[in-house]
Parts: sequence; structure tokens; C-alpha cells
Amino acid sequence: MRRARILLRACRPRQWVKNVLVLAAPIAGGMALHPQAIGQMAVAVVAFCVASSGVYLVNDALDVESDRAHATKRNRPIASGELPVRTAWITAIVLLPGALVISALLNWQLLVIVAIYEVVQLWYCLGMKHEPVIELTSVASGFLLRAVAGGVATQVELSEWFLIAAGFGSLFMAAGKRYAEKRLVQETHVAIRPVLESYTATYLRFVWTLSAGVLVTTYSLWAFALRQTSTSEWSVVSIIPFVIAMLRYAVDVDSGSAGEPEEIVLHDRLLLLLGAIWATCLLGSVYL
Repeated sequence: MRRARILLRACRPRQWVKNVLVLAAPIAGGMALHPQAIGQMAVAVVAFCVASSGVYLVNDALDVESDRAHATKRNRPIASGELPVRTAWITAIVLLPGALVISALLNWQLLVIVAIYEVVQLWYCLGMKHEPVIELTSVASGFLLRAVAGGVATQVELSEWFLIAAGFGSLFMAAGKRYAEKRLVQETHVAIRPVLESYTATYLRFVWTLSAGVLVTTYSLWAFALRQTSTSEWSVVSIIPFVIAMLRYAVDVDSGSAGEPEEIVLHDRLLLLLGAIWATCLLGSVYL
């Protein structure tokens, strides 16, 4: 039982919060409350939970030596020695194909999306994490592919506005995380990841600002386009909490806490409240 708990911790279940992005397209497309769509979304979420856990195990097994020299990563189950590297590899070998099997049970499109996710993330683990810009877009692709997966799982047509907003929203979160890490390195002089040496804070702020601007613009255009196809004004109203939530998230990132996006969201109650208000407005625009 103890070994199972350690293995579960190595799979990073806290990171599974990211998989709520799978729900974005079905909600926006008005399919989220359909009984069949609920099952389809559940399959997609499970597939990404399994796939991402397999990737985390591979990453930690490959980085076990460097993690042991890191101030906080040395406490991870593999680096600390609680979980043998061999066990991590065996579990990953089971989880990664398992995620493909789960997605194939639904449709071939989801299988393709999950396969692309695994390839890109394994590519990242095997060396691209040290390549500036490439690693940034690889991290962002993980968020984007989750959002796309929800659409292909429920057969919801993905509009150009949704894809652009999801893409630049993903880049906003990835660049924000790197910017916060860079700030932390400058203040504490503690190494976090080697690739940060290739970035300047001004460059990361540029990418962060650019992606935020495109995200707000495309989301606003989508909201006004949605109003034209319905009698509801809630889509336009949702722009207000959406922008305020983005600005609040930016405050947390700019503080240099360098937390994961899900950690920032879960530990900021006001941000959670803003997210709930935004989600309510969005649901109202689609379902009322």
C-alpha cells in the first residue's frame, strides 16, 4: 500500500488539474450537458491523466541525478530513492501505451491527439527542454492539445477564434511560468532549470505580453461573434471577469513565485472566484 501511494505521488496527481482544459471546447460548443458528451469528455480526461503521468515518470527517471542536486526536486519520489528508477520505467511503459488504448476506445481523432501529446512531451524530456523557444512551445503545446482533445472527443467543431485563443492562452501560461522562474533565479541565485540561462527577463516578458494581448483580442472577438448567433449578452459580459482574472493571474506570476499554473490558481481564492464568475457567464451565454 505504501509503495502504491509513493507511485501515485510520482505520477503527480496535482498536475491532473490541467486536464480540465479538455472541457473547454464542449462547454463553448454547448455539448457539455449531453449525456453522451459527458462520457466522451471523461474518456479524454482519463486518457490525458494517464499519458501525462507516464511522461512525468519518464522525465523524473531521466533527470534523477540532476534532481538529487536540486533544492526541492530532490524530494520527488524517484530522486529521493523512495521509488526505484526501474519501477518508474516499468510503470511509464504501461501508462503511455495505455493512454493510447483508452483514447482509441473513443475515436481515432482523440488517439492522434494523445499520440502527438506523448511524442512532443517525450521529445521535450529527451533533450528539447534545454533548447530555448522550442522548450517553451513544447510546454505550451501540452495545454493546447488538451483543449483540442475536448473538441475531437465530442465532435465539436473548433472555430478559428477558439484555436487561436487556446494557442496563445497556452503560450501565455508557459511564458508566464518561465518569467516567474527567471525572476526567482535573479532574486535567490538558485538554479532552477538550465534553459533559463538562455532567456532574459525582458524577452520572456515580451512573449508573455504578446500572448496575453492576442488572447484577450481573440477571446473578445469570439464573445461578440457568439452574441450574433444567439440572443444572450452573457458572452460579452464574460469578457469582464476574463480580463480581470488574467490581470490577477499576472500579479501572481510577476511576484516571482514560479509556481505551476494550477498551483497559482488553486492557492488564490480571488482568482478562483473570478474564474467561477467567468465560467458562469460563459455557461449562461451558451445554455440560457
